[in-house]
Amino acid sequence: MIKQSGTVGIIGLGIMGSAIARNLAASGLAVHGYDIDATRFEVLRDAGGLPAGSAAEAAEGAQLLLTSLPSIAALDATVENLLADGPRDLVIAELSTLPIAAKERARDRLASGGMTLLDCPLSGTGAQAVTGDLAVYASGAHDAYDRAEPIFLRFARASHHLGAFGNGSKMKFVANLLVAIHNVASAEALVLGMKAGLDPATIVKVIASGAGTSRVFELRAPLMAGAAYRPATMKIDVWQKDMTIIADFARSLGVETPTFTATEAIYDSAQENGLGAEDTAAVCAVLEARAGLKPNAR
Repeated sequence: MIKQSGTVGIIGLGIMGSAIARNLAASGLAVHGYDIDATRFEVLRDAGGLPAGSAAEAAEGAQLLLTSLPSIAALDATVENLLADGPRDLVIAELSTLPIAAKERARDRLASGGMTLLDCPLSGTGAQAVTGDLAVYASGAHDAYDRAEPIFLRFARASHHLGAFGNGSKMKFVANLLVAIHNVASAEALVLGMKAGLDPATIVKVIASGAGTSRVFELRAPLMAGAAYRPATMKIDVWQKDMTIIADFARSLGVETPTFTATEAIYDSAQENGLGAEDTAAVCAVLEARAGLKPNAR
């Protein structure tokens, strides 16, 4: 088990990474973080963490290194820095949603330097990360997972080991397919009710108590009802990356995803209408406009 006075490194201090850093620091761990955007260091300091000058520096003395990254390029750059200057016998939990092939390449490169990479995407939004309401979908070497799990449970409510490396990402793709559908379905239902003259806050309250609810509805429908899309807990611009990965994954397996595919045009429309920096709940604004409703009038 990890000691109360242990050290954890984290690379990537965006919405998810900074929330995780705050919870780890609050649990009594020393948190060393790095981000290419130096403005994120103030957020880290406010969370109780210490900025590092590089990924390798953040990994020094760490019992676990977490990476929460926006792109393949960011993962590749982190790997190269760790191979050049990072400590050996390091366990790294890769939390991002990225193509499995990119993570496998990173795993193999890091193994050549004596480091072990786990594939550990997260289920949950940035808002859920703040409260520790996340689930870790871990996969890879079980002995490395055993070292990492006590730390996972300091920032997540659940952690699952799903077997061979890559299974964590596969499970995340399945989960995010449902998130994409539930989010647009929630907006569709809310717009229908509002067009019929129902109060949006009442719709949220009543639906949440019945059979039609979902975890996504309960998280995002209140944002939709209030047209409150900033600060985003998941930006549409970032979500579009996830959508592409899921679509490519399903296509590679020859699996049709008609309901998921139907949501793609709604997310695309939101981005085309300048809502890329808004929360994914902003798909409601797209459907409201198509229904002739004025979001700011309520």
